[in-house]
This record gives sequence, C-alpha cells and structure tokens, in this order.
Amino acid sequence: MADPVPLSLQPRGTEPAPVESGSLYFIGNATVLLRLGGFTVLTDPSFIHKHEQTWLGYGLHTSRLTDPACAIADLPSLDFVLLSHFHGDHFDQAAEDRLDRALPIVTTPQSAELLAGRGFANTWPVDRWQTQVVTKGRAELRITATPGHHGPPLVDAALPDVMGSLLEFSPTGGPPSFRLYITGDTLLIDDLEEIPRRYPEIDLALLHLGGTRVLGILVSMDAEQGVKCLQLVNPLRAVPIHFDDYDVFKSPLADFQEAVVAAGWADRVSYLDRGDTLSIGREAAVSVTPGLGPRGVPTSPRGPDTAAGLSTP
Repeated sequence: MADPVPLSLQPRGTEPAPVESGSLYFIGNATVLLRLGGFTVLTDPSFIHKHEQTWLGYGLHTSRLTDPACAIADLPSLDFVLLSHFHGDHFDQAAEDRLDRALPIVTTPQSAELLAGRGFANTWPVDRWQTQVVTKGRAELRITATPGHHGPPLVDAALPDVMGSLLEFSPTGGPPSFRLYITGDTLLIDDLEEIPRRYPEIDLALLHLGGTRVLGILVSMDAEQGVKCLQLVNPLRAVPIHFDDYDVFKSPLADFQEAVVAAGWADRVSYLDRGDTLSIGREAAVSVTPGLGPRGVPTSPRGPDTAAGLSTP
C-alpha cells in the first residue's frame, strides 16, 4: 500500500532551522504538546474539566477526575493534531467545539471519516505501517502508524480502530535526529514485536497506561503490560501518560512505578504532573520543569476556556 501524499506546511515568519532539542508539555490524559525540529504538534486533545463527562460509545460515558493543565485558548499556533483514535477521552466535546476545523489532523482512516462528519475536513489518514511525511521549510517529520489493538479479540472489533505512532524528526532529506514512539491505546500484542525490528533505536516512548476497563474488560495497558512494552521497545527514555484522568482507569500509576523499579528501569523513566515540561532531543539534558505554560513561559491564573479556536503565538 502506497504512503499518503506529503503534507506540506508553510513556515511562520523566519523560523529557525530544525534544532536538536525541544520540549514536551504534559496537558493531561494522552494530551501533550510537542515542540521539536521546527514543528508544534498536539496529541489526542482532551480538554474537558473535572467532573465533566465524555462519551465512550454504546451509550457509555466516563467522568473526568482531573483538570487539564491549560485550555485550548492557551495553546500556541499548531501545525497539526496527531490523533490515535476517535474516543471521547482523546477527542472530546471541548476539542470538537473549539479547535480550528481547518487544522490538519493525522489519524486512522476510520477516525478521519468520523471527523469529516463533524466538520473536520483536513484529515490525513494513515493505515498500519504507512508513513505520513510532513514538511515545513527545511524541517521534515515522518509519522508511521504502528499496530494497536484497543481490546482482546472480538472486543477489539467493536471498539474504534487505534494506531500507535512512530515520529522521526529530521532536516529535509537528512537522517532522523530524534525518534519518538507513542503507543496509543493498545494492549500488549504480538504485533508490537515488529516495532523494535524496524526501529531499534527509539529516543523516547510515551506509554498509554491506566489499565482502562470497560464493563470489566481491559482495553489499555496496565502496569504489568506497560513494563513489558518498555522491555520490548527499549527506548532510551519513557514517560507514562493516560493513567489517572478518567474513572475507567483502574491501574494506578504507583503500580507502574513499583514495576519499573523491580524491572531495573527506574533511571530511564520520567514522571510528569499535569503542567510539567520535559526537555527532549538528543542534545538536551533530561530535565522536568514545572510551572511553564504551553508557550514555555510561567502560567498565570485564567478564567474558563471560552475561545472558539486557536490563539496566535
């Protein structure tokens, strides 16, 4: 199957050449803001507030237990959204109401079709092992859709298609300067064994954990599976996300932390609170900074998010 046509973005102003360091701002759940190699990317936008509910399908809902670290109106200008699948805790009603409908969204073919029905026409579907190339001036980002199953056999067929993502940042035509793997809401499945065969050197992995259970059935990795995924993919560093924001998450982060220590991985895993910023990039020293907003400056109190779209830089 041929890869999708490249997505070409226009640089804003006189942007610098791709750099070897950047940042990851943890907003909450599976929502992070990536700024690296000339790109600004938002993943799985979930922006409803504590005690609000969102949909899971088949008449089921889940309640949020936390507040996101920022509102959509606080975000810098985005290049695109990377969406692992179309579930309410990954693309909620706040995202549907307030994100710019012209914003490119890289996602699964199924999610692209569902989003189009909601007015998000600028979708870029990628199927398993396809690669979406994104260019912006002298910068290039390759996004390869990796395998994912949102539940055990039979149950998975009734759940949304899900993809993991392998992101390779590089100058145009050059070798990758940073590789990032995002698991998506998958269980630990045999198909994941192909990832380290194709990509033996991964700089950072973001693990969707939480041990999500719907009607008692496990549909995202718990602590045990999360550590086994680490051992399989073998990233230089890992960060757990998607672990305590909704009431369907049943595997506490503390269980994963204990399993990480027991497996001898404690020095390779960073833990972020909502609102923390992790330095990323092969030239960046590993550090976690609290209190920086999505624009990289200290946050200040603000009222409810009432914006109708994205703010300017």
